[in-house]
Amino acid sequence: MSRPLQICLLSISLLASGMTVAEEVTVTELQKGLQHPWAIAFLPDNQGVLITERSGQLRLWQSDKGLSAPLSGVPQVWAQRQGGLLDIVLAPDFAQSRRVWLSYTKADKEARAGAVVGFGTLNKGNTRLENFHVVLQQEPKLSGGANLGSRLAFDDKGYLYISFGDNFQAATAQDLNTLTGKIVRLKADGSVPEDNPFVHRQAARPEIWSYGMRNPQGLALNPVTREMWENEHGPRGGDEINLLRKGKNYGWPLATWGRDYSGDPVPGSQGGEAPNTVQPQFYWKVSPAVSGMTFYQSDRFPTWKNSLFIGALKDKSLIHLTVDGEKVTEHSRLLKDRGERIRDVRTGPDGYLYVLTDEAEGKLLKIAPK
Repeated sequence: MSRPLQICLLSISLLASGMTVAEEVTVTELQKGLQHPWAIAFLPDNQGVLITERSGQLRLWQSDKGLSAPLSGVPQVWAQRQGGLLDIVLAPDFAQSRRVWLSYTKADKEARAGAVVGFGTLNKGNTRLENFHVVLQQEPKLSGGANLGSRLAFDDKGYLYISFGDNFQAATAQDLNTLTGKIVRLKADGSVPEDNPFVHRQAARPEIWSYGMRNPQGLALNPVTREMWENEHGPRGGDEINLLRKGKNYGWPLATWGRDYSGDPVPGSQGGEAPNTVQPQFYWKVSPAVSGMTFYQSDRFPTWKNSLFIGALKDKSLIHLTVDGEKVTEHSRLLKDRGERIRDVRTGPDGYLYVLTDEAEGKLLKIAPK
């Protein structure tokens, strides 16, 4: 339960597109010793931060008490490869309902896995989840532990968006009768909104909002436009940032800017573009392996306004991008000289960035511009 407050100044340089951009940040190490932490959620009134560990634990971190023991009442998870206890988000009415949503993975008897989403009630003492209820899960289970997606985000109208990966079964991302490779939209109680695009279409899941995704790893509401954005892993290259629109096809595997892992074209791909599919707002030719994302619009650090921050697993950095309407430009890559995989990034209520490093000895970091 150590709570080191090690502070260091980092000067990071990025060489990209022929330009060098330097950006200095202050890093405060709040907690170490986390087991592959995956996501964070801030409790109101400075009560602390809930942290999921992929191995199956949900913990509470508080600045004056450090890291709690695992909370009880969390569902049992299948923690293999990319699977385990994944995202966490508080219900919009958490102050009244105490409802906490989780995404995680379960497997069948053949060890084929799929994502599961549900909610429980956090007790007043913040020590356990009560009456956990499963709302939605991928069936049939198709994954061997890859491309599970499983990010969660509420918009400001109270709708819950869920990202489901293609389970490494690319063709299913175009099949509207499955939840693989899809973005799902639900009401805050878990029911299906009547204005979802495929509610009245036969052989289509009514929960689907958009489709043609590969492995969505980031999901965030743009605080300026109030629209939901997503990022996802390409195969070999072709990581993307997408603006999610109702009923749209985002192309996978018909359209991708990446290559198959063999180096050959992706089977079934028509190239970077295909008819009736939506182009990404931004993509990388060389995959940084994108993860959690947050838009920054706080008044605390005006130089960061209109920014988008995305964690990178393979590149071991925090990617800083600027957003002008629907145009996205990469600005710099932070934390590269720490050499740690970045799994999640969120804007805290205090206007600082909070980052999780995805390591066996993972950390919770607090980030600010110098």
